[in-house]
Amino acid sequence: MKRLMSGNEAVARGLFEAGVKIASAYPGTPSTEIIENLKQYDGVYSEWAPNEKVATEVAYGASIAGVRSVAIMKHVGINVAADPMFNAVYDGVEGGFIIISADDPSMHSSQNAQDNRHYARAAKMPMFEPSDSQECLDMIREAYEVSERFDTPVLFRMTTRVCHSKSLVEFGEALTLDPIPYKKNPAKYISSPGNAMVHRPLLEERLLAMAEYSDSTEFNKTEINDRRFGVIASGISVQIAREVFPADYSFLSLGFTYPLPEKLIRNFAEQVEEIYVLEELDPFLEEQIKALGIKVKGKDVFPNMFELNPAIVRESLSGEKQKCLELDVEMVARPPSLCPGCPHRGFFYSIRKQKKAVIAGDIGCYTLGGSAPLSAIDTVICMGAGFSAAMGMAKAFEVSGEDKVVFGVVGDSTFFHSGITGAIEILYNKGRVIPVVLDNSTTSMTGQQDNPGTGLTLSGEIAESISIEALFNAIGFKKVIKVDPQDLTAMEAAIDEALAAEEPCAMIVKRPCVLIKNIEHDFKLCVVDRDLCTSCRRCLGVGCSAIYYVDGKAYIDPALCTGCTVCMQVCNFDAISVVD
Repeated sequence: MKRLMSGNEAVARGLFEAGVKIASAYPGTPSTEIIENLKQYDGVYSEWAPNEKVATEVAYGASIAGVRSVAIMKHVGINVAADPMFNAVYDGVEGGFIIISADDPSMHSSQNAQDNRHYARAAKMPMFEPSDSQECLDMIREAYEVSERFDTPVLFRMTTRVCHSKSLVEFGEALTLDPIPYKKNPAKYISSPGNAMVHRPLLEERLLAMAEYSDSTEFNKTEINDRRFGVIASGISVQIAREVFPADYSFLSLGFTYPLPEKLIRNFAEQVEEIYVLEELDPFLEEQIKALGIKVKGKDVFPNMFELNPAIVRESLSGEKQKCLELDVEMVARPPSLCPGCPHRGFFYSIRKQKKAVIAGDIGCYTLGGSAPLSAIDTVICMGAGFSAAMGMAKAFEVSGEDKVVFGVVGDSTFFHSGITGAIEILYNKGRVIPVVLDNSTTSMTGQQDNPGTGLTLSGEIAESISIEALFNAIGFKKVIKVDPQDLTAMEAAIDEALAAEEPCAMIVKRPCVLIKNIEHDFKLCVVDRDLCTSCRRCLGVGCSAIYYVDGKAYIDPALCTGCTVCMQVCNFDAISVVD
């Protein structure tokens, strides 16, 4: 059977066919759809974990207990998961264990473009890089064989184009595997210095054995044609190379890229005169190949930033830009903005009025609170830093004597991911920080995934809903203010109350995201009375994309408006009203 599938869909199918029993993930583009597709397959337990470190530890624990498992995340998630990942490489596995990293080279939905292939070298773990959907399925199956054969976790590195592009995939039969009976083995699985010293030389022996595998695996393929020119590529770059370079060039396509197939590369280099290395992003292959004493052209020709595509590669080779159809149309810039009806809008509109307030933000929809016209957020670093960076800023203001009050802002999913420890830091070390959780009852930015506070699991089962308020209370915050941000009067009063509090105070700004499908929303429609509108443009200050000007007067697009009434509350002339 053949089907048209994205790389993410094919990976999910491959995990099922490989006999995986336990899958844990944290949502993040471009990886999210893998586990969302995996949950359809019977016999596979799939879950959203609070963060990537937990996901990795859950999956690794399942491996130790004797079943095949996987941890899935986007590239920045590997930073969070690195601690257990490095130790798991030293300790080895029972059931096969794969960590999937979905890299985002052009930062379509990410705060950096790190090339996670470097993690394979740093952790000394084998790595696969598929170039299309069929390889996603086939390599996943092989990755589990490698994991169990060499007693090691395997890094499975994808990129945005591979994750989301579609190609034909031929299914295989799902393996039926019996769990490996559990045996207590403290010398193997207790990560103590003494055990690590024993594992260290074994790790080097394993790398040598995997290097031999790299030279012989079917996923590293040589095609000798014209001996004047050769191309070495991995991942999506294999497909780009096939499209751009002449068909009669010689090609070395690498799917298993760490340890590097040195013998295969040397053999290829002996047969061709001039070699190009094509890869996203960093010169990962290029530098290792040059270290072998082989002369190649790589990042001196091709860019080391952003995704590659055929047009970029052609231009890099010839210097000629690809001809495009010229349109006599002026494109209007459309920066991202909070959705119409977004519950975060009321908070940011209100907080920006506080002249002494500094707002440390975080990763999520609410990052857009830093965009004009709201322009409320001062910093965004990484998940969880909304609280902990706020603490550092507050201590700095104490030292400098500046009269500032810092609000640390995270979302509900981020609070469970890595905000709780920041909240403890604020309380324990007595920071002049008001931690704020913008609770919209979902993980919105990545597509409405559930989290520990929503009361539902990945499979839709009813679960215990973890109370953010109870956690704040348990940590020791004496006052926890809860408020609906779409009531601007109440929102401003809550901010004033928090500022006036003489005891540790936290805020929960709660209203469900308007995009959640499994709850009933009371949507209405705001309309503008053009006779009453004075064209003061105050309503534009809320930053709602449903509001714009037509013939010098405010207009609310009925196709976008949800009737949240934030614009109506800021209008001083009663020009906006609500209809059903």
